[in-house]
Amino acid sequence: MNKSDVRAYVKRWEAVAEIEQRELQETSVAEKWWQLDAIKQRAARLGITQENGAEEMEIFLLWAKLKVDYA
Repeated sequence: MNKSDVRAYVKRWEAVAEIEQRELQETSVAEKWWQLDAIKQRAARLGITQENGAEEMEIFLLWAKLKVDYA
């Protein structure tokens, strides 16, 4: 690999990162909730639990509300 190959490689990955960021920003709150629910269901099936899940969910709900109110 020479210098120009490395620059091209880095530039491609920067483009990928930009696309991923755009996709994350365009994801609706409903889609994020669906993803979170899928993760929680899988964790439950695998026996992975969290002691303070209710408190964390309250914080998540607050952030979701704030985002909707101010976005």
